[in-house]
Amino acid sequence: MLNKLSMSAAVVLVTCLVFGCAELQSMGGTDALIKLVTSQLGVTENQAMGGVGSELTLAKEKLPSVDFNALAKAVPGSDSYMKAAKDLGAVTGLVGDKAGLQAAFQRLGMESGMVDKFSGLLSDFAGKMGGESVKNALAAVLR
Repeated sequence: MLNKLSMSAAVVLVTCLVFGCAELQSMGGTDALIKLVTSQLGVTENQAMGGVGSELTLAKEKLPSVDFNALAKAVPGSDSYMKAAKDLGAVTGLVGDKAGLQAAFQRLGMESGMVDKFSGLLSDFAGKMGGESVKNALAAVLR
């Protein structure tokens, strides 16, 4: 019994090391970022995904590609979040700036003041996953 548990733990660890935590999510793991946003801000899962996706879309528009690629690595599922923002009707073209973010959030049924709350959580998350330079790059775009 103990050997089976040890083997299972080893498989999970190797999977995380080889494929990254995003692979674990697709294997039924919890999406830590969306869970964090919904619990901290009291929004729905769709609002969380659309809000994160809207902010990532603005970051993709504004950051040099090397910086955005580092951010996308730090935030597993970035492409899925940006697609969700479009599919949910939050992002309908270029986001452009903070006013564009506020409009996207309003299309998701949130107040424009939620932009700053999302920005803080997303920047902190990105910093924990990708380091201070990723956090600072994202924070600069979201100001």
